[in-house]
Amino acid sequence: MGRSGKTDVLMSRRGAVGAAAGLAFGGTAAMAGTARAADRDGGGERFRGKSVLITGATSGIGRAAAIAFAREGAKVAFCGRRERLGRAVEREIRESGGEATYLKADVRRPRDVRSFVERAVGRYGGPDIALNNAGIQLPFTDLHEVSIEEWDDVASTNIRGVFLAMKYQIPYMREAGGGVILVTGSTNQFATRTGLASYTAAKNGVTGLVQAAALENAAHHIRVVAVAPGMTDTEMLDAHRPEGISDEEWRLTKAAFAEQGVDAMKRMAEPEEIAAAALALASDAFAFQTGTSVPVDGGQLAGL
Repeated sequence: MGRSGKTDVLMSRRGAVGAAAGLAFGGTAAMAGTARAADRDGGGERFRGKSVLITGATSGIGRAAAIAFAREGAKVAFCGRRERLGRAVEREIRESGGEATYLKADVRRPRDVRSFVERAVGRYGGPDIALNNAGIQLPFTDLHEVSIEEWDDVASTNIRGVFLAMKYQIPYMREAGGGVILVTGSTNQFATRTGLASYTAAKNGVTGLVQAAALENAAHHIRVVAVAPGMTDTEMLDAHRPEGISDEEWRLTKAAFAEQGVDAMKRMAEPEEIAAAALALASDAFAFQTGTSVPVDGGQLAGL
């Protein structure tokens, strides 16, 4: 099937489940109607006085993590390309009594990443913790139909962007005597489905970066860990919602795919649940954890 034919399928109600399947497997699906973890959890002191850097925090998992770290007492500097959303997250955190600063940056641009890290360190010190979260995903597309420009964009964001962030974070952490670097990976590091070649290749690259950086920096008291979400309620899937499908049809499509794809829990994760896992891995409770990619997937991989 050519790309035009595949687009027709994606845009049909009948093909909506297939679209959700292609987009959702690596941690980008959405599901409405569940209570937010942030509404259930109170504040704490785990990260009081710590400096936290987060890339890609204007929405989704990054946004949830920025809010959660700030609630736990951290000073959070975060970046993203969408300034309006970034300012909104910054305002939300400050109005709740937290400390956060949004700095516009594109992780595909080395100068932006370096500037983000330098400005964040200048404002809050550290960094004690970094969460390199920025990522994108294409609608599901067979490998031979992915354009070179699309491939490069996914690779530049999802793997090169992580490399650039680490490149500029690690010297500061070494100088400070240690820290924790987290990376948002994906269950696609372990298994994949058709139509996700570019995303899977990039996320598999995350595995290698985490392992190599962990080995190189353990002597400098820097831990490096990937959080590998399964299907997660973020805005990324909604950007690919087929035209003409109603809110209720879209909700049911996503719910049906979650039930089929997550064998154990039969639902998708909330961004706050993935953020909670990231905070746990960044804490002293996981002081012996490094060089690994930790699935947080509701039993998705167990059923494959």
